[in-house]
Amino acid sequence: MCGIAGFIHFERDNGRPEWAAIAHSMGETLHHRGPDDRGEWTCPAGALVHRRLAVIDPDRGRQPMTRSQEGQDYVIVYNGELYNTGALRRDLEGRGHAFETASDTEVLLAAYLEYGEAVGTRLEGIYAFVIWDGARKQFFACRDRFGVKPFFYAWADDGAFVFGSELKALFAYPGLTPRVDAAGWCEVLGIGPARTAGVGVFAGVEELRPAHQMVIGPAGARQERYWSLVSRPHADSYEDTVLRVRELVTGAVTRQLVSDVPLCTFLSGGLDSSVITAVAARDYQRRGLPALETYSFDYVDNQKYFRPSSFQPDADWPWVDRMVEAFHTRHTVLTCPIPDLAALLDQAMRAKDLPGMADVDASLLYFCRQVAQKHVVALSGECADEVFGGYPWFERPEMLHAPTFPWSRDLDARREVFDPRLWKRLGVEDYVQYRYAQSVAQTPRLEGEDPENARRREVAWLNLNWFMSTLLDRKDRMSMWSGLEVRVPFCDHHLVEYVWNIPWCMKAMNGRRKQVLRDAAEGLLPEDVRTRPKSPYPKTHNPLYEELVRARVAEILADPAAPLHALVDENALRAGMLVSAGDYGRPWFGQLMAGPQMLAYLVQLNAWMVRFGLTV
Repeated sequence: MCGIAGFIHFERDNGRPEWAAIAHSMGETLHHRGPDDRGEWTCPAGALVHRRLAVIDPDRGRQPMTRSQEGQDYVIVYNGELYNTGALRRDLEGRGHAFETASDTEVLLAAYLEYGEAVGTRLEGIYAFVIWDGARKQFFACRDRFGVKPFFYAWADDGAFVFGSELKALFAYPGLTPRVDAAGWCEVLGIGPARTAGVGVFAGVEELRPAHQMVIGPAGARQERYWSLVSRPHADSYEDTVLRVRELVTGAVTRQLVSDVPLCTFLSGGLDSSVITAVAARDYQRRGLPALETYSFDYVDNQKYFRPSSFQPDADWPWVDRMVEAFHTRHTVLTCPIPDLAALLDQAMRAKDLPGMADVDASLLYFCRQVAQKHVVALSGECADEVFGGYPWFERPEMLHAPTFPWSRDLDARREVFDPRLWKRLGVEDYVQYRYAQSVAQTPRLEGEDPENARRREVAWLNLNWFMSTLLDRKDRMSMWSGLEVRVPFCDHHLVEYVWNIPWCMKAMNGRRKQVLRDAAEGLLPEDVRTRPKSPYPKTHNPLYEELVRARVAEILADPAAPLHALVDENALRAGMLVSAGDYGRPWFGQLMAGPQMLAYLVQLNAWMVRFGLTV
């Protein structure tokens, strides 16, 4: 895993002397993504920049990587990991290609030489890359099917196409100034911490959408989708479906265990992380490797303050112990101190360049930092709920049929916090509904599907394209800020393609969400772990956290220069959240973000405005 950046400027035939310095500055903003190495390449049409976190062939996989064919140079910068490197390499060797390294970067570049703009359809993995095509005198950019790896871009005033793995890299280019327009504020206030696919929030900044590719040449840029989900009838019996799901999950995990550096898994004791850990541990045993290392996460005094709820019915630690006992993993429990959790809110924002999932981000940042002290690669159970329909909004009628995003269907909590005049002037609610309707209209339909299942397909589409993207954004930024690569086997596109068309009556066999995955795990997991009710990512129940973030918000409001004043209804805040304890009702985003997380979101909003000099 790495960071990439660069700029393309065809209007300057011979380049400019300052380009090397600009490229260097852009690369420095991504140092955390690639602490092992750096590289820059310039040509008359622009520059490519790379920061490297070495995972495969550390000694010979340096980038930018150049290969020549028929007298023309082809140069690549690449962030990601290919999981079909071996098969792709054998195919290319059969077509006459020879390789100098064991790196997937060289295989990817050779695949482009062989297949050209059709290369994306040949790839399995997580990636964002740019290739200079010396024969066609153009650049080719491509992003993985679900956007696990980021890619932002903007057009500078001088005509340059500027790109980077993170937003901060773009603003290192001269003349690109961070600014937020009305649409951007609607994203942050009404949709955040989610974000519309393709939207970079900052004015003029866009995102290469998942499963899309782009060609940038002297005549401009063109973009196209190279992969799509297709809805079709599911012909397999339930028994065959269970077997196929097990085969696909096992294959995805096994392929993602390839690494030349230390690897571990995240283990919460829930179904998803336990499946990944079980498959990985068995693979390690089969290959005669040392015991798999696993990590679980908790907060100081959480056992003391934990209270079950409909969203979080039980705590993780007994189930983690059960898995460690069953698979003999070398396990470490990481415990986050509450003051550290509150203090990391600003850094979590800096990692993302946007306000995010508050303490959900900050805690992941803390844990990734600890894991990165011993490991470079981790596997996570993220995204199984989006793929298999594990959330309550797939079945609770009031959530399933809400004519808006089901994870934030009630905007009251936001409306009560933000300045009502600003809220109305920006048209936040109209913007949210526009984005919702736009997304639902893109759902791949299945002809003849009954209304109830057609609606579930819409919700599944929203989950894959919105909620899952939010979690993947969070996972990438927090882990890469720490120098840790996190892989997500449940985002394997073969698995997603198959599960997308499994009917709900099978996904939730006998009325239980994700039952098809539970049945696929029969004989793989301890029975009590396999049948454990869903519990989300752990959050702190310690009242100290709320006290700390409430004090932070009060401190911000006491500063007359704080930019947050322009966004919030201070009277409502002082009469409500700043005086009363508790979660203030149901979550306003997802299953975890309630009152304390709204306060933390405000802390991040203020820090974001300060960092980028933003006004509204």
